[in-house]
Amino acid sequence: MTGDYAVIALYIAAMLGVGWYGLRLAKTKSDYLVAGRRLGWFMYSGTMSAVVLGGASTVGGVKLGYTYGISGMWLVVSIGVGILVLHALFARRLVRLKVYTVGEMLDLRYGGRTSAVSGVVMWGYTLMLTVTSTLAFATIFKVLFDLPNWAGIAIGGSIVVLYSVLGGMWSITLADIAQFVIKTIGILLILLPVAISSAGGFSGMSEKLDASFFSFTAIGTDTIITYFVIYTFGLLIGQDIWQRVFTARTPAIATSGGITSGVYCLVYGLAGALIGTAAHTLYPDIASAQDAFATIVERLLPTGVRGLVLAAALSAMMSTASGALIACSTTTTSDLLTKLGLKKGGEVSRNRIATLLLGLLAIGIAMIVDDVVNALTIAYDILVGGLLVAIVGALFWKRGTRQGAYASMVAGTISVIAFMVIDGVDANTPIYWGLGVSLVVYLAVSLATPRTSDAVLSVWTRRLAGAEPALSRESAPEPAPPGHFHVKVPLPENQE
Repeated sequence: MTGDYAVIALYIAAMLGVGWYGLRLAKTKSDYLVAGRRLGWFMYSGTMSAVVLGGASTVGGVKLGYTYGISGMWLVVSIGVGILVLHALFARRLVRLKVYTVGEMLDLRYGGRTSAVSGVVMWGYTLMLTVTSTLAFATIFKVLFDLPNWAGIAIGGSIVVLYSVLGGMWSITLADIAQFVIKTIGILLILLPVAISSAGGFSGMSEKLDASFFSFTAIGTDTIITYFVIYTFGLLIGQDIWQRVFTARTPAIATSGGITSGVYCLVYGLAGALIGTAAHTLYPDIASAQDAFATIVERLLPTGVRGLVLAAALSAMMSTASGALIACSTTTTSDLLTKLGLKKGGEVSRNRIATLLLGLLAIGIAMIVDDVVNALTIAYDILVGGLLVAIVGALFWKRGTRQGAYASMVAGTISVIAFMVIDGVDANTPIYWGLGVSLVVYLAVSLATPRTSDAVLSVWTRRLAGAEPALSRESAPEPAPPGHFHVKVPLPENQE
């Protein structure tokens, strides 16, 4: 295991180094929250892939493959489809708006007073998303050091919190690119072919496994549909995803880079299901399917290589955890604290403090949650059921009003939570009831209330066309303390 320890130690040191370097770049609100809106095609595509393919997609994807075979791919495939649709239909508009949060977009379109409600929903979603990836750290550190779950969560979570606090989106972006490369090598180029080959290839697996493992619908048609409703729609409106869209230098870069990322996600989903299927062939008696990924890595790969693949899994978890954490921090400071009038101190300092406190909260919650897929389901159910209708309506229906958006968000969220209590977290009903109630309320209240004013719609239309928002003093660098000065790190025009 010495070689594995060395690889993991090197990886962790690199992530901390990236955080320290990001500290030099994050001087303004734009730097800290959206990497200065300066990412080129490669960095944009890599970081978008990294943020959506985390612990639930890696450990959870292999778990589903172990349980259901090839049809276990649908969870991650639905995420990939969401990325494709987002960038084919929405990304150009979002880049032109030059906002920081989903709530700011809603306020801009509806004329204010919606971001407090949307901010609460988005805060819950991004916090739970942070928890899911933080929870998954336990799997890796259990394999490496035989640590209890709480210790693995504390170690992995602390690393993510540290580099996220230091450099914000710049640190996260630079870390994501490294993690994207490691993940591609470790999961797709090493573990996938080794697992399939060790299981005897497709012919060997088909001889040992039931035919249902090679059926695309074995997981259940209703489950597949629900995955698309929850995750595809969720990817269209999540703050963690939109915040990455905002980092693109141009609308064209967002579109092309995002479509590339979506295709990568489809490949990753199929790979996870095949790895899980191979694991079931080789080790059919694993006590918990949740341990399928760790088991096949530990038993199948030699030292050193095993460390690289575990680093790949760790990188997947850290990418999603850090992206969700910065999104939660941004929602907290931009949509919630500002509504309460809490604006003391510099903008970057406030975001760093919020990131630190929320990261510690996520670590604490992760220590008492025991199922990564269930935690992710809770997050996406609340997000989609509460916000999808109001957001899509904002982008495509001019008759939608602020009152309609406000009422639909409240009604949809309450419906989702109520049916989770009635039917259980695993049930498909909460998301459908939430969406149905939200849509009916949005249409009814919007048609019953006065149209959005022409003044509001005029500003919205100009911003969609690419007009610059009014400059804010908070966008400027924080003043240096006496005796110090800021050094602006020169960056190349093309971040590719």
